[in-house]
Amino acid sequence: MSLPLQKEITLPNGVKYEQPLGLFINNEFVASKNGATFQTINPATEEVITDLYAADEADVDVAVAAARKAYTQTWKKMSGDDRARLLRKLADLVNEEREVLASIDAADAGKPKATNVENDIEETLSVYYYCSGWADKITGKTVENSPLKFAYTRHEPYGVCGQIIPWNYPLAMAAWKIGPAIATGNVCVLKTSEVTPLSMLYFAKLVKKAGFPPGVINIISGFGKTAGAPLASHKGIDKIAFTGSTATGREIMKMATINLKAVTLECGGKSPSVVFDDCDFEQTVKWALFGIMYNQGQICSATSRIYVQDTIYEKFLEALKKESQTTSHVGDPFDDKVDHGPQVNETQYKKIMSYIEEAKKQGIRLVLGGNSPDKKGYYVEPTIFADVSEDAKIMREEVFGPVVVVSKFSTEEEAIELANNSEYGLGAAIFTENLTKAHRVAAEIESGTVWVNSSNDTDIHLPFGGFKMSGVGTELGEYGINNYTQVKAVHVNMGSRL
Repeated sequence: MSLPLQKEITLPNGVKYEQPLGLFINNEFVASKNGATFQTINPATEEVITDLYAADEADVDVAVAAARKAYTQTWKKMSGDDRARLLRKLADLVNEEREVLASIDAADAGKPKATNVENDIEETLSVYYYCSGWADKITGKTVENSPLKFAYTRHEPYGVCGQIIPWNYPLAMAAWKIGPAIATGNVCVLKTSEVTPLSMLYFAKLVKKAGFPPGVINIISGFGKTAGAPLASHKGIDKIAFTGSTATGREIMKMATINLKAVTLECGGKSPSVVFDDCDFEQTVKWALFGIMYNQGQICSATSRIYVQDTIYEKFLEALKKESQTTSHVGDPFDDKVDHGPQVNETQYKKIMSYIEEAKKQGIRLVLGGNSPDKKGYYVEPTIFADVSEDAKIMREEVFGPVVVVSKFSTEEEAIELANNSEYGLGAAIFTENLTKAHRVAAEIESGTVWVNSSNDTDIHLPFGGFKMSGVGTELGEYGINNYTQVKAVHVNMGSRL
């Protein structure tokens, strides 16, 4: 029996709304070509929220064709002013529907609504408004070298952009990609994660309501192998942007070689925090906990390795444990007092618990947590391990959960060496009141972002991207805008004769 294209859903907080279940292509919700469907689960209750349609290669073909037609016939003729107005209208509609969108993600992703998803909504709005301001400011340069030549550059859109987002920040990660692509004159085919697809399908309704021409923004749900891979390898895609694991990022890059499409990858991380003994101790403890436990530790740049100077090591461990016991409230994502919900699904829950159990078996010192609360849902307690060696699996690999490992150092040189002892380079934090030291260490850290006396307070005006195995290219800020344009040089002969 085929699914309807939308159905009424009542969420745990009583919000009732019409949820699209189809693929959003050419401004319409449609069934998948082969009728394939999948389920999305509420991780707090382990119950099915709904079934919805799953895209495959045939659906990707249709979406790319719709995007190409929109780009060539309509969108590339649209002025920057018009693109800006549409982005602002879209942001206004997101703001109007914020209660529904926040409630959807609280149920679909298990993100605490009041202390987590509301922040996602604010970031989503900020990105679209910020990008709208760039839409009429995509300019080139004149290059004067000879009176016999007038030369200038044009920054032009790539055309059709394939975009693949992760499950941890559905609305915000989509904004990071859709915003700059649309501002610079591109069109999009975006694939959501099959784990948290619902909020972006509801968002698609707002795309149409805002007045975007058909085919400019297409949003499909589906799995990596059957929808993501065909998108990344599609010859009709001019640029691919991906956020997710490093392993998948490698495969995306390989697939993109089919037509040498431009690639932006934001991949995994095992980001360090370096805590010097001259830090503001109380604030450092708070930021260190936030840097790993926010969003249940499901952040690519979570500072999950903490290196503490030996002179304050035991004091810091005790304070970090006490701070977590005092401020971490695990429970129902719809409870306004809760700031720590369940992990996103059973797969992630089991993966995280396997890391914890292995560390316990190895005899690594457990300071806090290490268990799953005795309740329904995919919950993992905030967990702290100490005295962790550099070769331990839990120190080397990305757990992507509320698990932090702590170790000690003696000198600044040792701290830098330890911080850089990773194949990843996405984020890092430094805590010290000595700003000369802060700048010196920041320059030595091999990471796309370094926070000084904070952690993971990303700013949409600044670039975000990784070094080493953490990715290629950047998103956000002017750098993120530029990643969606390609430069053309135009030479005008003003009288040169052969």
